[in-house]
Amino acid sequence: MFIDQARIYVKAGDGGNGCVSFRREKHVPRGGPDGGDGGDGGNVVFRVHPSLKTLLDFRYRQHYKAQRGEHGKGKKKHGKKGEDLIIWVPAGTVIRDVRTGGILADLIKVGDSKILAFGGKGGRGNARFATSTNQAPRYAERGTIGQKKVLDLELKLIADVGLVGLPNVGKSTLLSRVSSAHPKIADYPFTTLEPILGIVPLGEYDSFVMADIPGLIKGAHEGRGLGIQFLRHIERTRVLLFLIDSTSKDPFKDFHTLREELRLFNTALLRKPHVAVLTKIDLIRDRHSAANFNLTSDVPLLKISSITGEGIGELLRTIGEELKKATEGGS
Repeated sequence: MFIDQARIYVKAGDGGNGCVSFRREKHVPRGGPDGGDGGDGGNVVFRVHPSLKTLLDFRYRQHYKAQRGEHGKGKKKHGKKGEDLIIWVPAGTVIRDVRTGGILADLIKVGDSKILAFGGKGGRGNARFATSTNQAPRYAERGTIGQKKVLDLELKLIADVGLVGLPNVGKSTLLSRVSSAHPKIADYPFTTLEPILGIVPLGEYDSFVMADIPGLIKGAHEGRGLGIQFLRHIERTRVLLFLIDSTSKDPFKDFHTLREELRLFNTALLRKPHVAVLTKIDLIRDRHSAANFNLTSDVPLLKISSITGEGIGELLRTIGEELKKATEGGS
């Protein structure tokens, strides 16, 4: 099951209390204060795990609490620090504070880590408060409370190329043709119900990651259909492929519907390099009309058949060139 959103509650450990204690030994009837400090509470740390792909684990557990610090002891023994709580998340996880709405962390790659709730400080024991005028303090400091937060977790997949199209235009078929991914394929809308990633070989030593999301329909930015739930997963992609069904009654309208839905969702998506791809050309009887078909002068248009393989090589070469330009341009 693919889960890409979750809300959880985290609490860092409280600091341990300082100790009130006095030295008591034979022949030392009036020993001075020897109360130790309390230990600091454990932090709540989020860290990227290399094998996690969804936020499914957070559906079954929403509350997380780090260990508190131990209290101080006599003979100036300090309490042990509470252990940090490590919460593992998949790469591409964005974490927001529900109260403020601000982004606290964007954990993109394996090894990324951030403390999002700090443990409380341990209190000082009475040995810390002894002075020349107060040689036997009978008080100590309490540990402070660890931070607690309500957090929203959102997963945005990390992919180089994102497939965008209306339902049943051949996105899943293309992904299965060029990669080892095995998405469900059928001749009806909304076959793809969750994002799917595939690694696509590019030449002998190179490759890129392609993401297939559920098809968009007009009004998707308002919540219609399924695609709006997953548009966040193409926000990190470097190149977009607009897939247009060559057997559609109005390919021009389909293309502009896609562009408009992306614009209304996030205008930054249309600033990404993108290529238009006319699919299912093996089903077109009038191949001369297909050869002369164009959508717009400023967007490259390729014509492919994922069934016969026609145009696939040219498509991969074009993607490679666009990825190279995107990398050189810093996008």
